[in-house]
Amino acid sequence: MKILFVNPDMPVTCWTMDKEVDLAGYDALFPPLGLLTVAALLPEEWDKKLVDLNIESLEDSDILEADYVFIGGMNVQEVSMREVISRAKKFDKPIVAGGPLLTHEYERFPEIDHFVLNEAEITLPLFLEDLEKGEPKKIYSTSEFADVHETPLPLWHLAKLDRYGANLIQYSRGCPYMCDFCDVTSLFGRRPRTKTPEQIVRELDSIPDIESFGIIFFADDNLIGNKKLVKQELLPELKTWQDNRKTKIMLATQLTITLADDDEMMTQMLEAGFGMVFIGLETPDEDTLALCRKKQNTKRNLIDNVKYLQTSGFEVMAGFILGFDNDDEGVFDRQIEFIQESGIVMCIIGLLNAPPGTELHERMERENRLLDQNWFFEGATNIAPKMDSKVLMDGFNRTVTYLYNGEGFYNRVIKFLSMYEKPAIHKKTKPTNSFRKYVRASILVIYRLGIKNFDRKYFWKALLWCLKNKPRHMPVAAHLYARGFHFREVYSDNAYKGEKLLEEMKLREQRNLSISDGEINQILSEVS
Repeated sequence: MKILFVNPDMPVTCWTMDKEVDLAGYDALFPPLGLLTVAALLPEEWDKKLVDLNIESLEDSDILEADYVFIGGMNVQEVSMREVISRAKKFDKPIVAGGPLLTHEYERFPEIDHFVLNEAEITLPLFLEDLEKGEPKKIYSTSEFADVHETPLPLWHLAKLDRYGANLIQYSRGCPYMCDFCDVTSLFGRRPRTKTPEQIVRELDSIPDIESFGIIFFADDNLIGNKKLVKQELLPELKTWQDNRKTKIMLATQLTITLADDDEMMTQMLEAGFGMVFIGLETPDEDTLALCRKKQNTKRNLIDNVKYLQTSGFEVMAGFILGFDNDDEGVFDRQIEFIQESGIVMCIIGLLNAPPGTELHERMERENRLLDQNWFFEGATNIAPKMDSKVLMDGFNRTVTYLYNGEGFYNRVIKFLSMYEKPAIHKKTKPTNSFRKYVRASILVIYRLGIKNFDRKYFWKALLWCLKNKPRHMPVAAHLYARGFHFREVYSDNAYKGEKLLEEMKLREQRNLSISDGEINQILSEVS
């Protein structure tokens, strides 16, 4: 049996880090961990091939040689996924598909032959059993959650790992919190299910040439969902693993602001090699946090928490949302003031979206405010906001423009570097780029930000400040500059797309007309 795995293209967003990855000389940020894990669930004797559309093209010969085409993805990959489906059906190849998008909305994809939904550790063996009998069904789903102790090691050899700037593994699935805009609990449950520390070490050791990656990202939605196991089992094991290595590996993850409440866990994480942490802060407004059920962010001083994490040795990257129901026109200035004061250099700002499977999606549907489309990129929303859409779009554009143009961005770089001190273990990490790539990246950063850029004076101001006050942090500053360049380009492009889409939505609403997926794609292509 010959299986072709296709990872759909990921459109440029803040998360893809395209500009930073390009500056560093790579083609994409991460390999497709999900598909590589699914591949390991198939019979060992089957021939398997991976085509990742984020780094390479899909040839007709790839499809023709396959007996089955396996595909999976998230909402943001839908356009590319549909193109792959169309090409596979052109050659009459049966398609097996799963992942978050299809688990929630498989009905919208009638062309797919077999849906392997929810967690593949449960549903894929059922499909394989029926396939062997010659009786594969259309849909395989389950309300149960997988035992991640049984999750196999990813088949890394299927991926062209030298073309990715970083790599990732997963420790847990599920989250104990119930934020109304997040679909994690509907997909993976409220009780975090964790792998054993021994599993994690085996996964890390299985990554070929692990030192070549800038970061190993723990792709958990909330790494510290089960704090007891993280503190008692995972972090001590990771520290031992790092201690036994001559060259340390930089780790990163996603978690909640509650990390700042636990000094012991903070120390353990730093000693285990964690440096960058992504935290969903969403908004500085307490009432809004309560409205969206982000209770873990309430009854605390978020700015003090962030500063405490950053002075302790973490680089905090944070997510923020605009367009909540009780947001007023002053929210944009409050977001800017909060972010500037906190010293969070890298912040992802998005408009409120209601993904399928969330409490917010259900409420928007009840209130007849849910649009037919799902636009998952910065600067767009799939709900009818209470705030006037032009006011919201103008405020969004003004916010991201200030945060990533000139003075606002570089002042945050200086503020962060002035409070940050790299932990001892991180000083023993090895630069991942070759000397040639490092020189190339440095030249490109200086050229694009220090020469070509219209507000280059702020770049030189921050650079000279760093050389004078924190010269040892120049590598940190360099990656912040590169990432900031990527974010600026994303927001310049996507905010414009969002504005055009909202204009089109208003026209359609006035005429009582709907807008199709094809028309959405046409609008997006016209403004790209």
